[in-house]
Amino acid sequence: MSSEDDTPYEDYRFSPLYQKAYEILKLANRIAEIASSYELQSDTPEEQEILRSHAIYIREDASIIPAKIAGAWNCDLYDIKMEKAAIIRKCARELATHMTGLEMYGFKETEYLDLLRDEIEHFRVLFAQWVQTFDPWNYIIDRWGLFNPPGVNYDDPDPDDDIPFDPDDFDFED
Repeated sequence: MSSEDDTPYEDYRFSPLYQKAYEILKLANRIAEIASSYELQSDTPEEQEILRSHAIYIREDASIIPAKIAGAWNCDLYDIKMEKAAIIRKCARELATHMTGLEMYGFKETEYLDLLRDEIEHFRVLFAQWVQTFDPWNYIIDRWGLFNPPGVNYDDPDPDDDIPFDPDDFDFED
């Protein structure tokens, strides 16, 4: 398709969920910037390296969230959407862990961390509402057993297996 106007899909970038994820990313990047250049008084170089590592992880986790929203936005399959949602939740929860790590290793600009925590809480509500829109009956069986809708097991027969298919019924030449 040649232009954005031609796309039949709803643009995820205009959704409140994605916009909140992007706000989290911008704030996380700022926190990571500050923490990466931090010079702690009377702490060891190892502790400074741990602080910088937490900053890297904050940036990384925050950048995964909007990417996974974009990937799941126009996908219709329940198992794929749930897989991406699980990754998003994991990243958001890891952000909290890394923020605590920053505090433990002397990050003093805690007002930034409080802002990020508030943004994540607002995101959590939008995220939960978004997950409720997933259609559990539009799925492919997850043979790993993690993201099947209720009542569907990893070893259930595929309902599409009994649909007859005869390639001679189709004209594949143009």
